[in-house]
Amino acid sequence: MKSYMDLCSRHRSFRERSENAALATEISLQPWRAFQPDGVILFSDILTPLAGMGIPFDIVPGKGPVIENPIRTMQDVDAVHALEPEESMSFVGETLRALREEVGDKAAVLGFVGAPFTLASYIVEEPQVLHALLKRLADSLVEYIDYQARSGAQVVQIFDSWAAHMSPCDFDEFAGPYLHYVIHKAHQRHPTLPLVLYISGSGALVERMAACGPDVISLCHTVDLEEAATRLPPQSGIAFQGNVDPAILFGSQDAIARRIRECVHQARAAGVKHVLNLGHGVLVGTPESAVAHFFETAKSL
Repeated sequence: MKSYMDLCSRHRSFRERSENAALATEISLQPWRAFQPDGVILFSDILTPLAGMGIPFDIVPGKGPVIENPIRTMQDVDAVHALEPEESMSFVGETLRALREEVGDKAAVLGFVGAPFTLASYIVEEPQVLHALLKRLADSLVEYIDYQARSGAQVVQIFDSWAAHMSPCDFDEFAGPYLHYVIHKAHQRHPTLPLVLYISGSGALVERMAACGPDVISLCHTVDLEEAATRLPPQSGIAFQGNVDPAILFGSQDAIARRIRECVHQARAAGVKHVLNLGHGVLVGTPESAVAHFFETAKSL
């Protein structure tokens, strides 16, 4: 968004923008003020908790996340300490509380966390210490979800962005068990908090995602919604989110509207609960007028 890019020109550091509660609140509200969607998403980053666990990192423009000291040994894992969000990440709570106050009951406030495997992908270099690190991350993410919920998040989405890059057997060893653990523990503390699970390129993992116990599976645009619904037992009660191709927003208004109607029709035909959304984030260069048309069309249905 132009409003975001203007703000970035004044505050060039991503960590400043995401770890300053006033800036993070303003950025979170920019798309809500422009398009009035039904959800307002916390502006943050999946790596944000790492600093509070003793894993320093930076986000370098044009390069992405940089971990100063990758985890290489069990001694390195032992040095990773449990996350205490109130002490190390109070800005997240401040931002969530400010968002709840601003939007009231006009929209849901969504928090989010990175899944253990996806976080570990950035910070570990030795497979033999991976499981120890994944468990340490999983415990801290349970605390982080709890903190977001107590601070005002009404929904939390878990991003396992890199999990689909593994074979199914590796997913079952390195991702699935830790996702199940985090979701189960979070539900024990907050039984009514909806948890959304998102994995990029998730077509082959629909059943495995459901087995992790989320309330909502976020489908990327490569998955046929009706087919995905048939792959889960009717009694599962799992809702879906997605799955409009974000590239369609580069098309005409008619093409955008047609694809949205098709997605909604598929959900209705499948008889599933569905949160209309893109199957991925808005792509760089997408016209803001196209995003506005997405919301206008959705609200007209």
